[in-house]
Amino acid sequence: MDRRRLLLLGVIAAAIIVFFAFDLRQYLTFDYLESQRVALRELVAAHPLQVGAAYFVIYVVVTGLSLPGAAVMTLAGGAIFGLLWGTVLVSFASTIGATVAMLVARFLLRDYVQRRFSSQLGGINRGIERDGAFYLFSLRLVPLFPFFMINLVMGVMPIRALTFFVASQIGMLPGTLVFVFAGTRLAEVSGPGDVLSPDLILAFVLLAAFPWIARWIMNAINRRRALARFRKPRHFDDNLIVIGAGSAGLIAALIAATVKAKVTLIERAKMGGDCLNTGCVPSKTLITSARVAHTVHTADRFGLRDAQARVDFPAVMDRVAEAIRTIEPNDSVERYESLGVRCVQGSARIIDPWTVDVDGERRTARRIVIATGSEPLLPPIPGLDAVDPLTSDTVWDLRELPRRLLVMGAGPIGCELAQSFSRLGAQVTLVDMAPRILPREDVDVAELVAGVLVEEGIDVRAGHEAVRFRGDGTGGVLVARVDEQETELEFDRVLVAVGRRPVTEGLGLEDLGVRTTRAGTLEVDGALQTSMPTIYACGDVVGPYQFTHMASHQAWYAAVNALFRPLRRFKINYRVVPWTTYTEPEVARVGLNEDDARSQGVEVEVTRFEFAHNDRAIAESARTGFIKVLTPPDGDRILGVTIVGPHAGELLAEYVLAMTHGLGLKKIMGTIHVYPTFAEINKSAASAWRKAHAPGRILEWVGRFHAWRR
Repeated sequence: MDRRRLLLLGVIAAAIIVFFAFDLRQYLTFDYLESQRVALRELVAAHPLQVGAAYFVIYVVVTGLSLPGAAVMTLAGGAIFGLLWGTVLVSFASTIGATVAMLVARFLLRDYVQRRFSSQLGGINRGIERDGAFYLFSLRLVPLFPFFMINLVMGVMPIRALTFFVASQIGMLPGTLVFVFAGTRLAEVSGPGDVLSPDLILAFVLLAAFPWIARWIMNAINRRRALARFRKPRHFDDNLIVIGAGSAGLIAALIAATVKAKVTLIERAKMGGDCLNTGCVPSKTLITSARVAHTVHTADRFGLRDAQARVDFPAVMDRVAEAIRTIEPNDSVERYESLGVRCVQGSARIIDPWTVDVDGERRTARRIVIATGSEPLLPPIPGLDAVDPLTSDTVWDLRELPRRLLVMGAGPIGCELAQSFSRLGAQVTLVDMAPRILPREDVDVAELVAGVLVEEGIDVRAGHEAVRFRGDGTGGVLVARVDEQETELEFDRVLVAVGRRPVTEGLGLEDLGVRTTRAGTLEVDGALQTSMPTIYACGDVVGPYQFTHMASHQAWYAAVNALFRPLRRFKINYRVVPWTTYTEPEVARVGLNEDDARSQGVEVEVTRFEFAHNDRAIAESARTGFIKVLTPPDGDRILGVTIVGPHAGELLAEYVLAMTHGLGLKKIMGTIHVYPTFAEINKSAASAWRKAHAPGRILEWVGRFHAWRR
């Protein structure tokens, strides 16, 4: 704690000590007030401004220090100043005192509390930032909630001081009026308890509930207003229509069919969507072939001499197609129709909140789920169209390996495909305008992966901004800017992997007034409901995470809420979200990394363990990589994990389970792990944390005990 905080804490402690040591509380009791009522009124009549100012300051001090006696001070306001001026003085003094108490709590405690409980407070902070005034106003209306506790809690929350002041001023006004009025009838009141009768408390509770009821009514009115210009069908063809048969749409439709709802699934292209046809399945199949080729080419590290492998690129791509065909039946029309889902092929357009048109055929449903996914983004760079760019959707049509491949974008997709094509024999240049590859990962993670890529022969060009393309019919040139100078990069084919954008065109959402975010995704609430009450959305078209497993996670919430709301509402949870980049070494993450912690001001302790110290990694010559576990400085609670190395995605699962269910590193350390496995790295990291937190003094005494026993 710095000097300023210590000084403030000392001043507050001294004031409280003085208050109790000199028994100043006797002047803030009901009995004292009643005995001095006449004298105080005479004093006010003689010196109104001076007494009013003194009363105001004392009230601010009492509430600012959270001292007992605020209720009596409020009664005194009515007793000696009357209803009007008593209300004015008490209202402003109490609000200023409460704001002072809040700011003191913020100065002394907020940084520590936010660091210590960062993972638990994430959702609460967002709620306070969005609706803090609403929550505070409701709390202020009910005298049962101790006001000093409200000041303390709000002090550590991200609510603006002005918002706190205004919400407190308005919220405390009804209670202030009641107490000040009671003060004007002091002879009829024997104590503060007489003011807060059960009936009055019930009235305050109902008053506090009113904003929530009003909010529910306003939401209902807004829902009716959104639907008012449309004519609702008397009967529906389906309970649910799902648009898009990718990962999210398939799960949403399956859930609906499982709970015996009538559901129609619409897909304009291929069942299975991006994951099956152009994403996860083909890319991981290609990565596996590339890894095998690399293993053969580097077989001498295993003691195998003169190992050779000729890459048959068309055969590799045939294998990719075969993997898709093998998995395809799981996502096929036949399977889903056998499960009770009506599948329709065609382009969907939403006509009204209940009606969807598919190439001229219309169908109605009580609810609609949009799961149209995303597509590769082609940036507006001059000349890009002239060089026939490949994307992560079209690269699978290749049957001839490009001799020189330029990959634009050094995120997960770009790095994965760059390494794969390089291992299959292409001369690859990886370009990104960011200062390093994998910009969402920590610097040491990105540097390790970049070092491996460079070692394998990839020309990594970070910090290169694409200016224009120039094509010559057989290839092309990228003109890039770096350090205010232009450089030219030649290629035969260019693969653009700079991101993806949500697919919303042609759905008719603009005509319905469905709101979107700045990123172009559909705006949804915690139940994944859009601004049109009958329409829900999930997957890449919503974000914020463009992962297959996240699309499936969202699909459950979208489908269940669409089918059962208003009977039941489930709010989606993004607290623990894992992901993996399938380069070699793999990069797997969940929760905070060091960059996140630094940017959010979260104080963390980092425990690191190298793959090079794992026996299985040594046996397999796979010693490149490390694991980093982030914990609070004073505990074993897991705030985040980054793993760089072989099987990182599989190793991460143990930490995802632990974070989801509140298990710390001590529990992982106490779990038996099979030897020799890569999974032992998790236990080794937990043991490294425990070793760093060994109780030194206790161990010293234990050593003396054993010495005595000898």
